[in-house]
Amino acid sequence: MSIVQLHDALVKFTAHIRLFNVLEIFMPKAILTLSSKNYGAWALRGWLMAKLVRLDFIEKVISPDDPSMRAEMLLLSASMQVPSLDHEGVHVWDTLAMGEYLNEVKPKAGLLPADRAARSHCRAICGEMHSGFSALRASLPMNIKAHFPGFKIWSRAQTDIDRIVVIWQECLAQYGGPYLFGKKPGLADAMFAPVVTRFRTYDVKLDHACQAYSDAIMALPDMQEWVTSALAEPDEIDELDAEF
Repeated sequence: MSIVQLHDALVKFTAHIRLFNVLEIFMPKAILTLSSKNYGAWALRGWLMAKLVRLDFIEKVISPDDPSMRAEMLLLSASMQVPSLDHEGVHVWDTLAMGEYLNEVKPKAGLLPADRAARSHCRAICGEMHSGFSALRASLPMNIKAHFPGFKIWSRAQTDIDRIVVIWQECLAQYGGPYLFGKKPGLADAMFAPVVTRFRTYDVKLDHACQAYSDAIMALPDMQEWVTSALAEPDEIDELDAEF
């Protein structure tokens, strides 16, 4: 190889390296796997967490027609594998685990409260949302497109609603609102965001403070983006569209 050929080869190699570096800058480093935006309560939680910390990600949406996805949304699956996050070689699939992971990789975003006592309180109510309220999930499934005025609520679901209202009231009184732990939305708000949509869908009446909180969540630009996508979704799951 001559000096001229070697020079040309080095120039081309350098150009390729520069192009790779530019592409690396603009390519998202995370993939968030989601289910339906109309029905997917857990998907909304994971997606909103990622948005709140301003993680750069692309969405991989699994159709509700997928058998395993349908089983999860109908509460027939042994565990929830969606949403899941792939980021820098790490795969996380549990929503609470995703929240803790995002808090680690984006600590300045403040997904969890800075104060230790408030942080413990946040984790406690997020855990309660994660593992509890089964009657609410079963009888008031998330369905952003739907609206059922005067919906008759089963007594066990009403017990879940009453407990959620107490959680919201306590947090808003203790931390001053407009979000559960103060002036900016965080992990707890992401965990309860699907409940806010359920209360709107099924016409659940709330006191002034809880209604103002619900309105604040729905007014978030990220929530408006999610709702717009949910309304545009063509897929329907008949079992979740029935008024019962």
